[in-house]
Amino acid sequence: MINYDTFSQVEMRVGTIVAAESFPQARKPAYKLTIDFGEHGMKRSSAQITKVYSLEELVGKQVIAVTNFPPKQIGPFISECLVCGFDRSPGEVVLAQPAEAVPNGTRMY
Repeated sequence: MINYDTFSQVEMRVGTIVAAESFPQARKPAYKLTIDFGEHGMKRSSAQITKVYSLEELVGKQVIAVTNFPPKQIGPFISECLVCGFDRSPGEVVLAQPAEAVPNGTRMY
């Protein structure tokens, strides 16, 4: 169990996907996403969501992501945030999204 102070250190923010590209160099099938977090800037992420989403349908979607992890090298790519999602079945990740649109950069509590 963790306490609220520990949880509050994790910055989960809403952002809008502005670009999605294939990532053939990834060990597991993934996309490279560019996400707009408003005043918190643009961040890139590698996301293993290829079984559920096509590249075309991702642009414009709002997603929830952890934005205060250190950058992580994934092959030739630097991931700057962790996009949140849920396994609906093995290898099928469904994105965590707000039920209604909110301003980019809004923090989840």
